Amino acid sequence: MTLQAPFFWVNFKAYPGTAGEDGLALARTVHRVQRETDVKFVVSPQHPDVRLIARETDLAVMGQHADATTAGRGMGVILPETLAAAGAGAVSINHAERRMSIDDIATLIERCHSNGLHSVVSAHGKPAGRAVVSLEPDTVVYEVPADIATDRAITRTHPGRVRDFVEMVGSSNPETNVFVGGGIKTGEDVAKAFELGADAVGAASAVVGADDPYETLSELASGMP
Repeated sequence: MTLQAPFFWVNFKAYPGTAGEDGLALARTVHRVQRETDVKFVVSPQHPDVRLIARETDLAVMGQHADATTAGRGMGVILPETLAAAGAGAVSINHAERRMSIDDIATLIERCHSNGLHSVVSAHGKPAGRAVVSLEPDTVVYEVPADIATDRAITRTHPGRVRDFVEMVGSSNPETNVFVGGGIKTGEDVAKAFELGADAVGAASAVVGADDPYETLSELASGMP
C-alpha cells in the first residue's frame, strides 16, 4: 500500500501505554479522528502489534524499522517481507534513533519497493538528504534530531532549513515526498510545515504523551491541508 500525501504520521515508538490493548486503544483514537476529519493518518505501533492494528483498524500502518538482511539465520531481525505480510504498508528507515549505513538504506529501499511497501527514509541534513534522495525513496524525512520530543517545532526553529531541504528534494527527485517532523505539537506547527513545502508531517511524544490524545490529534489535524 502506497501512502498518499498529505498524511500525518503518529509514531508510537516504545512509549508507555502504546503496546498491546493500550496501543490498540490509541490506534482507535487515531482512527476516530481520521474518520471525523478526513485527514489521512499512518501509525507506527510497536512491532508485535502491527498485525493487530492493521486487522482491527483501517489505518495505514508503518513499521518502525526493518533490517537489511535476508531470510535465514539472524536472531531478532525484522524483515520487510514479514512486515508486509503482517499488514504494514510502509517502513521507517534510518530514523534518528535507529541510524543505518547508506548501503543498508539502499538495500531496504529496494526491498520495500519489491514488497509493495512505502519507504520512509530519514536524512539528517542536506548532504545526507542528497545521498538518500538519489536512492529514490518514496518519502524522505527531514528532522533536526535535537528538536525531537521537545516543544521546539522545526517549522519554528529552522524554517529556512526546511524550505531549502524541500527545494533540494524537488530539484533532485520531484517524485519523492518530503516529511517534516521534530517538535510538532500544534495545528499551527502543522500548517507552517505545509506552507514551507512539506508533503507530510507527524509527531510521537506530543500525541502518545498527551493527557487527551483525541483532543491533541484533533488540534494537529486542524493544520492539515
